[in-house]
Amino acid sequence: MRLFKSDLYRNFAIGFAIGAVIVAVNAGADPWTNAVPQAHAEPVAVTAAAE
Repeated sequence: MRLFKSDLYRNFAIGFAIGAVIVAVNAGADPWTNAVPQAHAEPVAVTAAAE
């Protein structure tokens, strides 16, 4: 029995395709909207000592 048969490559390809479909379905319609959260600046309070 050969280790690298065409069946092995075919099974890897099928598994990769099924996994890619699962990831694409779970990512949603627009995966880039929530990929990076919106940045918010911290408000700065100016005190008399800082002037």
